[in-house]
Amino acid sequence: MSTSFSHAVGPPVMTGLVPGHCVAIQRLNAIVGEIAPTNIPVLLIGEGGSGKEAYGRLIHRLSKYCRAPFKKVSCRAVEAGEFLKQLKCDLRGNGKGPGDGPRTLFLDGIDELDLACQKVLLSLLPDAEIDESNTNGARLIASTSRNLEKEVETGKFRRELYFRIDGVGLHLPPLRDRREDISALLEHFLAKHAAELGRSVPRVSEKEMEHLGAHDWPGNVRELENLARKIAAFGEARKAIEELLEMPRLEQILPEEMPSSSLKVAARAASRRTERDLISKALERTHWNRKRAAQELQISYKSLLYKIKQTGLERKQGGTEGEERP
Repeated sequence: MSTSFSHAVGPPVMTGLVPGHCVAIQRLNAIVGEIAPTNIPVLLIGEGGSGKEAYGRLIHRLSKYCRAPFKKVSCRAVEAGEFLKQLKCDLRGNGKGPGDGPRTLFLDGIDELDLACQKVLLSLLPDAEIDESNTNGARLIASTSRNLEKEVETGKFRRELYFRIDGVGLHLPPLRDRREDISALLEHFLAKHAAELGRSVPRVSEKEMEHLGAHDWPGNVRELENLARKIAAFGEARKAIEELLEMPRLEQILPEEMPSSSLKVAARAASRRTERDLISKALERTHWNRKRAAQELQISYKSLLYKIKQTGLERKQGGTEGEERP
């Protein structure tokens, strides 16, 4: 069972954080500031690309062991014997002195370990939290994209191992649930990658930002950073965003304008028509109460407003201004 914290929400005071203004990220940053100086194990929970390793490294930088090594161990596609060998080295050092004190051990994708590797890990973990005199210990940070409580219930993850690594569970929200952060994140990544290339920061138009705001971001923050890297490389945003959205151009294309040889474009258009139909029916059912329609469609209110405008429904069904109907 993860430890829970209650905080007043305020701006993050730590350095090295990726920008974030949504309530969930500010709360997460506040918790990180509290637990980083401790020895308590941390379990980072989130979808792929949501920033689990970035937060693992941040916790290490803010900890008392920041001068010691940060050891990343991939738990994916690993065999028990090799895993044992790697863990012995990372947990116990090489016996040559200063570098062998407590360090941070980041177990990347711990949910990917089979039961044999889980047994190996459990056998090597220290019995208690490390302290200054423990020269063979490690501050444990693990990441998972699955619900380990459910994995325990189905017998896929060892219960005793789960309780050893889940001192504090931190949930990283997917980017689609923090769309208000997209602009700040993109600005941050554009500045970073433009500087690496020795170029000026490309401009992203308001219309292009609208498209990014409506994108579902299945790859989360990692996908957004990859987009920023492309924009910096191209020197402008349009081409990179078109590739992201898998569209031949940003403007909506009518079916008769599409080349018949492009299956990807045809599929995209069919998806848009289906999306438009679902939105239209939801709006009819709710008597154009857009908040209720957004709830039915399981998308954010802002995303629904954009999609109504994008598909032209507001022009055909009536204006979308004014108060919502009850």
